Amino acid sequence: MIDLHTHSTASDGSMSPGSIVELANRIGLKALALTDHDTVAGLDEAIDAAAQTDLIFVPGVELSALNEKGSLHIVGLHIDHESPRLASGLQRVLDMRNERNPRIVKKLEELGMHVSLEDAAAHAGGEVVGRPHFARAMVDRGYARDPNDAFARFLSKNGAAYVFKERLDPAECIDLILEAGGVPILAHPDQTGLEGEDLDEFVGQLVDMGLKGIEVFCSSYKSHLTAQYTRLARKYDLVRSGGTDFHGAPKPDIKLGRGFGSLYVPDELLEPILLTSAGTCGNRTHPARY
Repeated sequence: MIDLHTHSTASDGSMSPGSIVELANRIGLKALALTDHDTVAGLDEAIDAAAQTDLIFVPGVELSALNEKGSLHIVGLHIDHESPRLASGLQRVLDMRNERNPRIVKKLEELGMHVSLEDAAAHAGGEVVGRPHFARAMVDRGYARDPNDAFARFLSKNGAAYVFKERLDPAECIDLILEAGGVPILAHPDQTGLEGEDLDEFVGQLVDMGLKGIEVFCSSYKSHLTAQYTRLARKYDLVRSGGTDFHGAPKPDIKLGRGFGSLYVPDELLEPILLTSAGTCGNRTHPARY
């Protein structure tokens, strides 16, 4: 099996990049992609760890894009994580996030909750500070039972301390991944807020922007969603991908490689993705990571 959607302490996961690689090797995965949110900070550690195993490691990233209805995430697989253009785009995202965090602190203060940016940063391990780290700090302070409670009441889109985060537009996210020689893939389409013909039309628009793949396997899917997304992949000639969206402790029920226990992402999905990656950048100079 393979798992092409995972998160480490470089973004909002609880395990280090190296530890995830070691776990993937231990449980017998054939391939693993690390796709942290809006950062490639964990990839060097993961690449070094994978070099000590027989695991096929695929460098990745998950970019958040603007979407009116729901969330829109574009995963980039087999990227050159040292791409200057990608680095520039990720710096813009980091700047937008850094502008948001003090506003979250202010909203929490107005609600009578004294959670500082330093409190949240203590949970970030030196990486990008985001809402999951505020959630854990709120638990530390006794303002929430657990991180899920913090999100449900305060930090989610309808929460009292929610602050809108500026995002890149979808075309720019896709372009950044293509420029880095990677394969842009629509992650968990069920979270876009679109269904049926509306989703079909939206995927077509993303394909016009350069989208190359779609996640047809994910921990959250029922079988009818896998079937629906497989049909979209055929219609638009997209590579199929899949993964658990593993985070470790923040999503304790999702296991690496198996999701909620029954997920199976077949090995056969990997080769078309790698071949597509090779075709997105004809003058590709970075070495293969597999």
